[in-house]
Amino acid sequence: MPHARTETSVGTYESHSTSELEDLTEPEQRELKAKLTKSEAEIVTLRHVLAAKDRRCGKLKRKLGFTALVGLRQNLSKSWLDVQVSNTYVEQKVSAALSTMGTALCRKLGGIKKSATFRSFEGIFNKHMLNQGRN
Repeated sequence: MPHARTETSVGTYESHSTSELEDLTEPEQRELKAKLTKSEAEIVTLRHVLAAKDRRCGKLKRKLGFTALVGLRQNLSKSWLDVQVSNTYVEQKVSAALSTMGTALCRKLGGIKKSATFRSFEGIFNKHMLNQGRN
């Protein structure tokens, strides 16, 4: 049974079954996993680069003699920006997940509607409704 991993608010992952929602082929799954791995690696690299640049900025500020009050104000501004960016990031992830689930659900329902079992029930239902109309 296929499983997906969902990131929780603390950055850990929960495993849950998606066999009913997605009919991805093996090559599609491998491609998506490769893209995910690449994106996660890029995020780690960017965090390291950002941390190094942040340290460099701190050193430059100390050399220029910026006061603690100026630094505090800038840190508060940066923190607020981080919150706004992180909320946007979460919204984008939720939007993408809902879009993927909707697509997979539509695909699955379309497959069910085309199945012989569904058509058989549909035929029985239509005959029943015709008979009810005659009575």
